[in-house]
Amino acid sequence: MTAEEEPAGAEAPPTGAARRGPTWVILAVVAAALLVCCCSAVIGLVVAWSAGLLTTR
Repeated sequence: MTAEEEPAGAEAPPTGAARRGPTWVILAVVAAALLVCCCSAVIGLVVAWSAGLLTTR
């Protein structure tokens, strides 16, 4: 198929760094979300422990 046979507006899919850019953004957002969740869970456990909620009486 030649360039003349392609329909108007047809573009080649992005390759290389242009295609990998969004992937890194998605991975960074997922990593940040995991970091926030893990840190908030640790902070919650520390607060609960310091308040005596995790000790048995």
